[in-house]
Amino acid sequence: MKIAINEKINAVALIKEACLAGAGKFLCCQILCISLRTFQRWDQKIIEDQRKGSEKRVVRKLSEDERNEIIALSCSDRFKNLNPYEIVSILAEDGIYLASERTFYRILAEKGLIKHRSNRKPGKKRGKPKELIATGPDQVWCWDITYLKSSVSGLYYYCYMIKDIWTKEIIGWAVHEKECAELAKDLFRSLKNKHNLRQVHLHSDNGSSMKASTFLITLYDLGVMSSFSRPSCSNDNPYIESLFSTMKYVPGYPNYFKDISTARDWMEEFVHWYNNIHRHSAIGYVTPAQRRNGFDKKLFEKRNQTIENAHKKHPERWGKKVRKWEVIEKIILNPNKEENTVEESA
Repeated sequence: MKIAINEKINAVALIKEACLAGAGKFLCCQILCISLRTFQRWDQKIIEDQRKGSEKRVVRKLSEDERNEIIALSCSDRFKNLNPYEIVSILAEDGIYLASERTFYRILAEKGLIKHRSNRKPGKKRGKPKELIATGPDQVWCWDITYLKSSVSGLYYYCYMIKDIWTKEIIGWAVHEKECAELAKDLFRSLKNKHNLRQVHLHSDNGSSMKASTFLITLYDLGVMSSFSRPSCSNDNPYIESLFSTMKYVPGYPNYFKDISTARDWMEEFVHWYNNIHRHSAIGYVTPAQRRNGFDKKLFEKRNQTIENAHKKHPERWGKKVRKWEVIEKIILNPNKEENTVEESA
């Protein structure tokens, strides 16, 4: 039972008065339903209940009216878009001090008013894109559009590029003077005869060309299933971003392209190099073309045989484990669990 401070003071006075009249402290405490130790604590002016878990009286605690005033002020038209540091600063300039910035944050957090204090619809938390798993070619593709500098400042060409995440192969590409859904449609239609698009999951970001209704209808007609990254989250589409990084940091990448024909010629050479010559670290340092054709297994067998022969010749030069090259059978885009993450390195 919670006893008010005034009642505790009165109880101490009554017991002392009874004791002066000849009564015993222990019996007086029993009558008031308190222990002798409690009386001694109250008599020593330790009126508050100091037991663990008991309610405490915080001297600095704001009253309910003061808390309501802080909430009302923070939600007013003047301050609804400002953070507590700005609010406290402005109020201090007006000669008003209600509480510290930390107290403002604590009170607003209790009411869920830290990030949203206006009549506008609050933003929605967007979940991570669905996990996509590729165990072979033409199962999961990703694509995007990147800028290519021209010789004119502020003028760019647009490079459309599609990548298979399992083979790491550049499936299709195009360079145009503008970015639009119609050109993207043409690029995907051109792949129809070479690849079985009806089993492909296509991942992209939220660009206007990627989410244009006419483009999505074309993908649906081709049998391609679409998925999208979260807004402003490049980590949701890491494989295509890695490809762009490789392209723009490869030796020989020009600072700018003289004209669109030059850009297309350079891109054609790069795509040939990337697919047929470049050994990709994420697939065991074989080329994307070798992985698509299944040659990577034979190459790994040769490497393992070479290492085994070297181990037999000089076993003292090896530790407990002998390296073994293995085919990476599964590539995951946006894995649900951290342990499934496959690092991408072009």
